[in-house]
Amino acid sequence: MSQGRWRHNKAVTSRYLGHRAPLLWLVLPVMAGLAAGKIGVVAPVSWQLAGALAAGIFAVVASWRFPVAWRPAIVLTLFLAGGGAYLLQRARLPAWDALPAREARLTLRVDRVFTPREGKKASGLATIVRAPDFLPELRGQRIYFSLDRRPGEALPVRSAVIAAVGVLVTLPRNPPTESFDSFLADAGMNFRLTRGRILAEIEPAHAYYRFCASGAARFKEILGRGIEEKRPTLTALLRAMMLGETHELSEEQRTLFMQSGTMHLFAISGLNIGVIAGAMQALLALLRLPGWARFVAGALLLGVFVDITGASPSAVRAFVMAVFMHAAFVWRQPANPLAALIASAALVLALAPLQLFSASFIMSYGIVSALLVLGLPLGEAWQTRWPAWRDLPPATWRRWHHMVDTSWRWGSTTVAIGVATTLVALITGVQFFRLMTPGALAANLVLIPTAMGATLAGFASLVCGLLGFGAGATLCNHAAAMVLLLIEWLVHTSVQLPGAYLPAHFAPAWAGMAGLSLLMAALFGGYAAHWRRERGGWWPPFAVVALALIFGMKFD
Repeated sequence: MSQGRWRHNKAVTSRYLGHRAPLLWLVLPVMAGLAAGKIGVVAPVSWQLAGALAAGIFAVVASWRFPVAWRPAIVLTLFLAGGGAYLLQRARLPAWDALPAREARLTLRVDRVFTPREGKKASGLATIVRAPDFLPELRGQRIYFSLDRRPGEALPVRSAVIAAVGVLVTLPRNPPTESFDSFLADAGMNFRLTRGRILAEIEPAHAYYRFCASGAARFKEILGRGIEEKRPTLTALLRAMMLGETHELSEEQRTLFMQSGTMHLFAISGLNIGVIAGAMQALLALLRLPGWARFVAGALLLGVFVDITGASPSAVRAFVMAVFMHAAFVWRQPANPLAALIASAALVLALAPLQLFSASFIMSYGIVSALLVLGLPLGEAWQTRWPAWRDLPPATWRRWHHMVDTSWRWGSTTVAIGVATTLVALITGVQFFRLMTPGALAANLVLIPTAMGATLAGFASLVCGLLGFGAGATLCNHAAAMVLLLIEWLVHTSVQLPGAYLPAHFAPAWAGMAGLSLLMAALFGGYAAHWRRERGGWWPPFAVVALALIFGMKFD
């Protein structure tokens, strides 16, 4: 083996390969159990929980007397626990399937509020505190509501208790995948209350949530300074990126971002939260705090920011990811972002198991996993295979040599990450949005770094506004608007290219999830094998995506 080849293998192994994630062996059985519960191939919940308890006890005993048997027992325990968790979270009675729609008066504790596009509506998610006499089992159930407000009445705030009347409708047991009912069912809901009105506020919201609501209004005002009247569409983009105010986007903007495969840039997600977390840590570093103090302060500030934006599931997941990954560096553990990612997924599923079925959960963890297990090692392999100056000793390099080498390393890593994440995006785009977006790779390579600049400008605007520096906030808003104007032009241009997007769907419907499952298996299998050529090299994930699209996708 040549010296260059030896250096390549050592560098790749030490930086990107060989990371262990033991929690994956616990997370995968739980995910399989949840999926089995959703498709209805599991026993009643009491049987499953009893089986999980028995298997768990056997695993503990087997760890002493039968070392070979305890691992399968643990897997069985977690599989049954996952199936039981699905049934407990959904908590659906068979009699509800035949329940007709009827008017009902309910007392609700508001859990989440959706900012409506219609000014007179109030919609969101709530927990039923008091139910009508004819359905007493509804108490404790989560429900979606969309109700009229009285003129001048403010939107309800999280944790407030309200009385409402409307038409109570049972959700289908298994709604169509692309429907809003499917989103509600996957969030653990069985009913929705619509075509009614809010009667009264019985208990006001907690002080902390009132603070979050006033903070959201303050943030919205700061992000509009100097640009809202002149550039309302760009203001809507900035607020969507920073606060999750996607309701302000026009239908044209939504369509363009969906067609270009860049909608994730204009919602609170991993990219935005990651940039804001990094900016917060940079500011805290100026205070010369110890590492642990910066970590605690940063986590608290980031958590409050996420709560102010409404604590959407995608934002909360991004927050958990950021905290776990930062914790590994603060306590000087070996850099292992894969283990941090799996640990964050384990925590999210422990707190909210049904998030597994949301499109944002699948896309978030699928894309980040592809980035870590395929994108980074592939970029390193390209750099080693085609170095900028193979035969020129680094000691003789001039400044322009270093500039070319740095550009090549940065560019190859960026392209490799884009290629890896696009594999997941191609399948999930067809599965969840009925769009195949071949142009998304090129668009995201340009737009992701650009969107990071807009996010930093928006964060700087919020900091200036909170410190009372109004001119600074206006200046930062104008900087963000210029970047967003460039983004909008690039998106407009990209979707005009032939083949940039194609309406499509998977037939049969299960082909999409089957293809995604095989893709994730190929990604983790290749990573475990260090992407060695004798195990298939880099090609199995690409082959899986190609086969899924060729044999499972139908163009509309």
